[in-house]
Amino acid sequence: MIVITTPTGQIGGRLLEVLLNENRTRGEELRVIVRDPGKLPDAVRARVDVVTGSHDDADVVDRAFTGADAVFWLVPSNTQAPSLTAMYSGFTQAATKAFTTHGVGHVVGVSALGRGTPVAGRAGHVTASLAMDDLIASTGVAYRALANPTFLDNLLWQVPSIRDHGVFTDTAAADRKTPMVATRDIAAAAADLLLDRTWTGTGEVPVLGPEDLSPNDLARTMSDVLGRPIRYERQTFDDLHKALAGRGMSDALVQGYLDMMRAKADGLDDAVPRTPQTASPTSFREWCEQVLKPAVQA
Repeated sequence: MIVITTPTGQIGGRLLEVLLNENRTRGEELRVIVRDPGKLPDAVRARVDVVTGSHDDADVVDRAFTGADAVFWLVPSNTQAPSLTAMYSGFTQAATKAFTTHGVGHVVGVSALGRGTPVAGRAGHVTASLAMDDLIASTGVAYRALANPTFLDNLLWQVPSIRDHGVFTDTAAADRKTPMVATRDIAAAAADLLLDRTWTGTGEVPVLGPEDLSPNDLARTMSDVLGRPIRYERQTFDDLHKALAGRGMSDALVQGYLDMMRAKADGLDDAVPRTPQTASPTSFREWCEQVLKPAVQA
């Protein structure tokens, strides 16, 4: 039995799709925790066990983890969280007790790069995510944290600006190269770990994408794939603050994003070398052709 949280999200939804179509899942039952089962396609609902509710609810995870061998754990975004600790470790607290109560053997979580770097303690959301990893690991469950850089899919938030104005923004220097990853590669890495449960102990599995990319690199590739000029505008931290606050985010989350972006500028994502084990396959060009271009043309 594999339990999947956030089965309608970018990563959880892709993971569920992979597991439902993966020959290696023969004999594995799949259970999902979802607030609104109506968001699951009918064909999916017919093939999984559904537990309705939020996975920060003790009663919900108690029902969901009964008989579970492995759990995919992802904390959903909460724009009104009063603090980053509440958003990550607080949300996970009930689950950690249920892992122990029900003898869950393996947990795979979505986390971030940065552990061990000089800026790890002042990296906002990443600092809180690493603390959540430590909380899960403290239960004694076999745990792997998928340590990720910035998602390519975050560019989808800027589709209106890319489509209407040919512009995307970030706070990074235009020529600074960093790792970036497609969320579908994170889902694939999670599927591999959930299906091959021979691993023990705790640790991180970096998922770095196939290449480091700068905003200038992104602009060139988007221009080529979309067939028109796309340019990068560097955003100040003050402008980012205003933009995030304008979306209705709590002060704690806004500050967490600012601290995270400053830490990334100071090398948060740069400490793990890319190897055949840490690289993932989806190139930015491939992602643009298959994900961004259809979204811009929709």
